[in-house]
Amino acid sequence: MEIDKTTLQDLAIFGNAQEDGVFECFNHTRTVAGKHQLYKNLSAPLSNLESIQGVAETIRKVSGIPWAATISNGTLMVVEQFMEARIDPVPRHPNALNAWAYKIFNHGDYALCRYSVEHYATFFRGLKEIITLFSGTENPAPLARLLDTIETHLKDESVQLLCNQKDIAKLPPATLLRLAHLLRYTYKRHVPELISAYAQLDAWYAVGIAASKHGLTEVHWTNNTEPVLDAVSLFHLLLPQPVPYSIRLDQDSNFLFLTSANMAGKSTFIKAIGIAVYLAHCGFPVPAQSLTLSLMDGMLSNIHIADNLSKGESYFYNEVKRISGTVSKIQNGKKWLVLIDELFKGTNVQDAMKCSTVVIEGLLKIRSALFILSTHLYEIAEQLSHHPNIRFVHFETTIENDQPVFHYTLKEGVSNDRLGYLILKQSGVVKMLNDL
Repeated sequence: MEIDKTTLQDLAIFGNAQEDGVFECFNHTRTVAGKHQLYKNLSAPLSNLESIQGVAETIRKVSGIPWAATISNGTLMVVEQFMEARIDPVPRHPNALNAWAYKIFNHGDYALCRYSVEHYATFFRGLKEIITLFSGTENPAPLARLLDTIETHLKDESVQLLCNQKDIAKLPPATLLRLAHLLRYTYKRHVPELISAYAQLDAWYAVGIAASKHGLTEVHWTNNTEPVLDAVSLFHLLLPQPVPYSIRLDQDSNFLFLTSANMAGKSTFIKAIGIAVYLAHCGFPVPAQSLTLSLMDGMLSNIHIADNLSKGESYFYNEVKRISGTVSKIQNGKKWLVLIDELFKGTNVQDAMKCSTVVIEGLLKIRSALFILSTHLYEIAEQLSHHPNIRFVHFETTIENDQPVFHYTLKEGVSNDRLGYLILKQSGVVKMLNDL
C-alpha cells in the first residue's frame, strides 16, 4: 500500500519527541534487534494480500506458542560485537602449546573469547529450542521460511558441538580457541542472518503480546474489486479509554461527510480509521471488534497542515498543494483511502465554503476511492445532499448545566452544534476580557 511521510506523521505511526506513536503500542520486543525489525515491519505496508495474510497467520502462530526468553538482548549484543572486537588474531589451528601461550600472553583477549563463545552457545541453544517448539506443526509460509533458514545453519557440526557443551569454561583452551576462530572468522557471514531471523521472531511475538494487551483482532479481507471498509467497534489505539465506532464505506456510499463541534472527536475518529487500515496492510491485528476490508492501493491524509515561512507559503496555499497532490494521485482508478480533517481552515468562511464545495463535488466523482472528510462548514451539506454516494454523520454533543457534554458517538445527519463561544466562556477567557 502506498503511503507518504505526511500521512505517517498525521496518524502518529512513529510518534515524535513529545508523544509516543502507534509503534510504542506494539514494542514489546525483548531485544534491540527485535525493536529495529519491528520498526521495519511497521514502516513497510504490504500490497499483496497473500503476503499480508501470511504475516497475520504467522503472528497468530508465534504468539500462540509461549517460548522462554533464553536469548537475551545482552546475548545478541555480545554475539554481534565479538565479530568486530579488536583482539589479537585467534590461532587458526590451535593446539595445546599455542592455546596455552594465547591464554597467558593475551589473557584479556582469551577471556573475551571464552565469554563470547558462552553467549554464542546460549544463542544457538535458544534458536534450537524455538525450532523444537514449532516442529511437527504446519507453519505459515513466512514462519516456515524463517525456521528453515535457522535449521539449516544449526546443522553445522561445530554449532552442534557448541550447543551440546554444558560448561564452556571447562573446555580445553585449544578447543575453546578453535570454536572462537570458527565463530569469529568462518561462521561470521552466517551470524547476521541468524540474528535477523531471531529479530523477526522477536518482532512477531511482540505484536502478539500487543494484540492480547489491547484487544486487537485479525482483519477479514474481501476480494472485492471495489473498495470496502466495514468496521465494528473500531477504536483509537492511543487513547486510554477509547469510545468505539462502527462504520461502513463502500462504492455505493464512499464519501463520509463528518460534522460536529470542536472537541467532539472528529480528528480522533479519522485517525482511528487510518491507523486501523494502515496496521491491516502491515499484516498486524487492528483495534476493532471486527474489520472487513478490501486491499487498498494507497492512503493519503490531510490533517496537520502547516505554513512554510522559509518558502513564503501560507497555510491555505499548503492546503491547496496537498489537495492538488491528492487529486493527482487518486484519479488513477485504484483503491485509495483519503482522510481530510477540516478542509480549508486557512481562509475566510465564504472562500472555505466555495472551495470545499468544489473539491467535494469533484471527489464524489471518484468511486474507486473511499473518503472521510470532517468540516465545520455545516451550510454546504444541503448543496451536496443530492449526490447518492455521500453519507452525512456527526458526533452528538449536548449541553448540561451550561457545560458541553461530548458523547463521541456517531449519529446520522448533519450537526448543528455551535459551541465555540460556550467553550470560550467556560474557559474563563470572556470574563478576563470583560474585566480588563
